[in-house]
Amino acid sequence: MKIKYLDLIEQTYAFPSEEFQVKKNTLYFYGINLSKLVKQYGSPLKIWYLPNISKNIQKAKTLFNNSIKKHQYKGSYHYCYCTKSSHFSFVLKEALKNDIHLETSSAFDLKIIEKLIANNTLSPQKKNHLQWV
Repeated sequence: MKIKYLDLIEQTYAFPSEEFQVKKNTLYFYGINLSKLVKQYGSPLKIWYLPNISKNIQKAKTLFNNSIKKHQYKGSYHYCYCTKSSHFSFVLKEALKNDIHLETSSAFDLKIIEKLIANNTLSPQKKNHLQWV
C-alpha cells in the first residue's frame, strides 16, 4: 500500500502538469517558486492564475460548440460562471471578459451582482445574463 501524499498525487493526477513543475525538489506554479510564497505568507495557500480563467472558459465554450455542431443540437448554450466558485472581484472581472452568464444561488450573490453593476463591471443591460438557481 502506498501511503505518502506524493503517491496519492501520482495515482490521481498527471503530474507534473503544464501549471506545475518540480525543479530540484521545489514545486513551481507557472515558474513561480511556491516554497518562497509559503514561507512568506504561510499555508494553506490558494492561488488564482487569471490567464487560466479565460483560457479554460474559452476551452469549455469551444468543446461545447464543437459538440453542438457535431450532434446538430438545436437548443442554445450559455457558459455560466458560478459566483460561489470564487466571488473575488478580480476573478469575476476576468471571467466576464469572456461574454459569459453568471449563476447565482444565494442572497450573498445578489450583493455581488449589485457591486458589479455599481462598479461598471457588469452592465445593467446584461441582466439577462444572470441565471437564478
